[in-house]
Amino acid sequence: MEIAFFTEGGYTGKVPRNHPNMRTDLAWICALEADHYNLRQSPNKRYDLGIIITPKKNPQSVNIEHIRQFCDKVGVMQEGPFWYFQDYTLDKQIHYFNNLASADIIFVHNEQDKKYYKGLTNHNDIRILPSLMIEDSVGKVHTDDRTGVIIGGNMVSWYGGFDSFMLASSVTDEIYSPKMGRAIDGETELGIKQLPYLEWQDWITELSKRKLGIHMMRTHAAGTFAMNCSYLGIPCVGYNGLDTQRILHPTLSVDDGDLETARLLVNKLWNNLDFYQENCILTNELYKKNYRESVFIKNLKM
Repeated sequence: MEIAFFTEGGYTGKVPRNHPNMRTDLAWICALEADHYNLRQSPNKRYDLGIIITPKKNPQSVNIEHIRQFCDKVGVMQEGPFWYFQDYTLDKQIHYFNNLASADIIFVHNEQDKKYYKGLTNHNDIRILPSLMIEDSVGKVHTDDRTGVIIGGNMVSWYGGFDSFMLASSVTDEIYSPKMGRAIDGETELGIKQLPYLEWQDWITELSKRKLGIHMMRTHAAGTFAMNCSYLGIPCVGYNGLDTQRILHPTLSVDDGDLETARLLVNKLWNNLDFYQENCILTNELYKKNYRESVFIKNLKM
């Protein structure tokens, strides 16, 4: 099957397997050996399927009828949490909904997203496009002497960083976080060791140095933090709404807002070596079973 992806990105063509910044969208394109085009481009060949990733800040740049000229079927891939579009102006919300309704396929991140979009649109073809890592592009990985806790984001509601920080500080003062572009004043004054912006390859290397992940992020979308931890065999405490968290860290996943149980799990991981090691082994095995590229290709029905 010939597949093309259409995004706001400025590049054209394939994604090489050694790309240093292999985010999930690039991993999909790479694994499917798809071609990439900017949303405004006109391909010079025809495709069986075109997949549109709607720009968060400019949803009206999507013109499905333009893409349909070059693709037998057109799919729209969810970008961000399912509720994100409701912060648009009303005309943009309607445009976004009309794109969903007119697409041949709606692709989503999580099981809960599938249920949401089914109820919203009553569309007859909604499919989960699982998050993915291309392991070829992983750099140096540390497996010994892991220390500290890494939390998944900044101190804003989008990432739930304050919640993650409070759980982490209950067991250690060695706390790290990636700088996700939403950092606010005072975060580093709390003693957080904030990593600078890193390309994906370097991010995996830095993540591999840490002992435990905590990501109490209520904004459920691609779930790459939980997946990256799982690949490295790092236990991660987080919310059930993310497929990557629920599937890859089943004993460490809690309902939204249940910080009480999450705190108990963090403390048990930190103080009970057997429980910690069991979860290290379990999550790595579950990654190999559910999220390896070969599994992605085998299970994907386009």
